[in-house]
Amino acid sequence: MSTVLDVQDLVVSYDGKRNVLDHISLQVRPGETLGLIGLNGEGKTTLIKTLLGLRQARSGRLSLMGRDTQDPSARAELAYLPERFDPPWFLGGMDFVKFSATLYHRKVAANDVVQMATGLGLDPAALPRSVNTYSKGMRQKLGLIATVSTGCSVLILDEPMSGLDPRARVQVKDLILREQARGKTVFLSSHILSDMDEICNRVAILHNGKIRYVGPPAGARDQTGEPTLEKAFLSIIG
Repeated sequence: MSTVLDVQDLVVSYDGKRNVLDHISLQVRPGETLGLIGLNGEGKTTLIKTLLGLRQARSGRLSLMGRDTQDPSARAELAYLPERFDPPWFLGGMDFVKFSATLYHRKVAANDVVQMATGLGLDPAALPRSVNTYSKGMRQKLGLIATVSTGCSVLILDEPMSGLDPRARVQVKDLILREQARGKTVFLSSHILSDMDEICNRVAILHNGKIRYVGPPAGARDQTGEPTLEKAFLSIIG
């Protein structure tokens, strides 16, 4: 299979007049990490929600694993972590991770959850506690653990570094790289372009409803003559 996620000529409009996504096409290859970059309000989360079937497209075609994204079976290998992740307050951390796995008809061993928590700097002693005692950063780490624990081959992560301190960001990047090394496909958005430069095989720049660049981070720097992805991004969007 040459593509895992395939977006062809996609149009999404909120009011029927202004296109938030204006005839965009984008492919995500098996086993790669592709980062979606754009300013606030440019439609990154809209694209992700449309891929997930949470928002209606005006026109265009979207497929996952070669099947239309509206087909529930197409999403069987897809796990999603939203930007504003807020797990059920009444569940303990360990209970939430195990519950998430059961939604995909899978089981996760407590030892594996503890190991991932340790790797992300989440104190395993917090796992039995109710998530309403967690800080934002702790909830974000728990969400990542639950997403990976589904065993899905495709991970969609919307701002996974949100609310994390520098140490935790490094740990999350290491986790994403490990999952990619295991053959997982990762599609993520982030405003932290230095992180995207480190972990993404390719990036897609979304601006004014259109994809302005798709390719390796180094290609964006070479194209613009800028030393960093951040400056290359600003140059590309003008």
